[in-house]
Amino acid sequence: MNIEARESTYHYGVMRRAIELIDDGGEDLTLEQLAARMDMSPAHFQRLFSAWVGVSPKRYQQYLRLGHAKALLRDRFTTLQASHAVGLSGSGRLHDLFLRWEAMSPGEYARKGDGLRIFWGWFDSPFGLALVMGTEKGICGLAFAAETGAEPAMADMRARWPQAEFTEDPAALRPLAEAAFAQKGETALHMIGAPLQIKVWEALLRIPSGHVSTYSELALAIGSPRAVRAVGTAVGRNPVSWLIPCHRALRKSGALGGYHWGLPVKRAMLAYEAARDEDNPAQDARAAG
Repeated sequence: MNIEARESTYHYGVMRRAIELIDDGGEDLTLEQLAARMDMSPAHFQRLFSAWVGVSPKRYQQYLRLGHAKALLRDRFTTLQASHAVGLSGSGRLHDLFLRWEAMSPGEYARKGDGLRIFWGWFDSPFGLALVMGTEKGICGLAFAAETGAEPAMADMRARWPQAEFTEDPAALRPLAEAAFAQKGETALHMIGAPLQIKVWEALLRIPSGHVSTYSELALAIGSPRAVRAVGTAVGRNPVSWLIPCHRALRKSGALGGYHWGLPVKRAMLAYEAARDEDNPAQDARAAG
């Protein structure tokens, strides 16, 4: 792992410790107090967080609070347009990242990856160590190991396509992965799932960065308003976390709901996006457009 990668992993670890402190009654800690609890000088803590998320620790702190999900539902809720005819290919923009996606056919999915060659590699990300998998058509898997551990994350992803041939080749994936985590340039997704899952994942792609929706809204968007439980399962089975933004799906109550790679990662993603989008309103407007 290079120096830049180690620094980014370190940043996530510090943020994870900050979440624990804030949850333990430290919501009102000053910058100086929070930095001291992290065994850092205020200046170092300020620089680290500003480098990681682009805003000051004090502003970021408000997005880590447990009530942030309810505030998002109140202020940044997205109603998805209901549609029975969701296409199987498309494109969109996440910040400065142009994202293309293509879905595997139901017949190909039923073969559980038989005849499919999947490349994989470990990369650093804003949310710790990440496992990226991809085919010749694009990224098909993105898992975060900070909470689960590397071996369980790998086993989880391989089990989704048990008949596929897996080849370690980070060089083949590096341009796609670097664009994905920097959210700049262009990357492609190869969506491998059942037809209902793909509809749900495409609906997730319509939630702008910094905004959230609910499981019931997703069910309405795919034309199956009563299938909220099935939609929740499909959200949980999303193999391309972060880029297919299942972290933006919340319960109506404002509870975070589950997250396959650990709730601290989900909270970090929501806080990261909200802080960045508030700091870049023009970018946020493009995402919502």
